[in-house]
Amino acid sequence: MKVIRTPEERFKNLPDYSFASHYMEVEPGLRLHYLDEGNKEDPVALLLHGEPSWSFLYRKMIPILASNGFRVITPDLIGFGKSDKPVDQADFTYQNHMDWLSRFIQELNLQNILLFCQDWGGLLGLRLMIEMSDRFSMTVAANTTLPAGLQPMPESWLKWRDYTQHSQSFNIGKILNIATVTELSEEVMQAYNAPFPSEEYKVGARVFPLIVPIESDDPESIRNREVWEELKKWEKPFLTLFGGEDDIMRGAEKIFQKLVPGAKGQEHAVLHAGHFLQEDKGEELAERIIEFYRSNVGAQ
Repeated sequence: MKVIRTPEERFKNLPDYSFASHYMEVEPGLRLHYLDEGNKEDPVALLLHGEPSWSFLYRKMIPILASNGFRVITPDLIGFGKSDKPVDQADFTYQNHMDWLSRFIQELNLQNILLFCQDWGGLLGLRLMIEMSDRFSMTVAANTTLPAGLQPMPESWLKWRDYTQHSQSFNIGKILNIATVTELSEEVMQAYNAPFPSEEYKVGARVFPLIVPIESDDPESIRNREVWEELKKWEKPFLTLFGGEDDIMRGAEKIFQKLVPGAKGQEHAVLHAGHFLQEDKGEELAERIIEFYRSNVGAQ
């Protein structure tokens, strides 16, 4: 596998992102970057980002969670952030990302995990949660779903997929700005662009929409339907926190609330936020996660 690595100087002086970097080889020659904040003896909050963002998205939440009794683990998916970036589109498969994250969790031997997953963080994290169920204790799903090829995708998503394939200027900072209700500063938009100094670094950011399983006979759709059957039996605490100003994900929270037993009786919320609600409501999300954990810790 041929990979490239974003020069470290691209990440200097990012706003509110002074966390120590950690690295792990998830296969020979393929390095994954992650943040590891808080006390290692505390319960784990595993924060999984989606596309086309990276761990910078969680900078508002990490300090609050770490100072309130969590060990906060925040990886950059392969192809994003400070993680290595394969240059061959064929290396970006759903299963490869599952394998890389699974090895990451096993190598760190993470236990008692509270999962927070947004966008592709949910497509990966919810499957990981089922496949490694003994390691996960609670879940917060935020503006995500688990597509299984049974429902047509919204027109807004189809337009987004088309844009990722044909846009000449794939400006990731501006994409984040469009998908929030608050106006991002130029400095913050540049931070989102930092991992991608040129087009060759954006293979993962462009290809992710192509590997979303939308056809019923896609092997990943079939696997996701199996995961949904397990989610229908999932009784561990499950919370939805969605941004209501998201045309693509609007209403998906109701499916989780209806089908997942662990979602019953939880303090679900739809916030005035866009798709990247960590930008719009990061501090509030962290506080709601803390309350969710504290209200359920004795009920497992």
